Amino acid sequence: MRSEPVRDGALAGARDILPLAASVAVYGLAFGLLAAQAGFTALQVSAMGVVVYAGASQIIMTQQWLAGAGFAASIVAGLILNLRILLITASLRDVFVNRPWWQVAFGAHLSADENWALLIARRAQGREVGYAYLVGGGLAQMAAWCGSTVAGVLFAEVIPDPKALGMDFAFTAAFIAIARSLWRGRSDLLPWVVAVAVVFVGVKMFGAPAHWMLALGGVCGAAVAGARA
Repeated sequence: MRSEPVRDGALAGARDILPLAASVAVYGLAFGLLAAQAGFTALQVSAMGVVVYAGASQIIMTQQWLAGAGFAASIVAGLILNLRILLITASLRDVFVNRPWWQVAFGAHLSADENWALLIARRAQGREVGYAYLVGGGLAQMAAWCGSTVAGVLFAEVIPDPKALGMDFAFTAAFIAIARSLWRGRSDLLPWVVAVAVVFVGVKMFGAPAHWMLALGGVCGAAVAGARA
């Protein structure tokens, strides 16, 4: 597939991701409030956003910390949830091939559920998008995430509990939108059902930690999809 012009591709990625970035900003604000409760400063949260840049994992890590899980357990919980990035970057092998290591590292760091899903969806529509599109979308989303998390910390004392405003649902809503854009038809049904079933059984029937079961469910779903390919 021919690569798109760098500037045009980056701008297209940034433009296309704006609706999802708005959702990311909402739950980023909720995370900022949560991080403030855990004692993080605005500077620490902004640095975490740039260096770690893993929204769901940052939320899980902070929740575990507030629950008294300890530093090591909190880090492990975040890493487990972020294992899906290995599958995401593996599916974008052609985007990174023959690029310098620093471009690969930069692109992989900016790869998230949203800009990855958009890239896959645009390719399915026949658009020739690649590395520049991925990076443009990633940078725009990182800006939205970092800006909103810092705002959450700064306004922690005047904004009420995120759940009272329904802000905790923003994270779920964003993933529903992503899942809808990735749905290709009945061929996806079995892997999705397997992933959901593994999480449901583990959490609801056996009381297993949700972050462990999310990782296991994703692996099982991916295994089923790979076996059928």
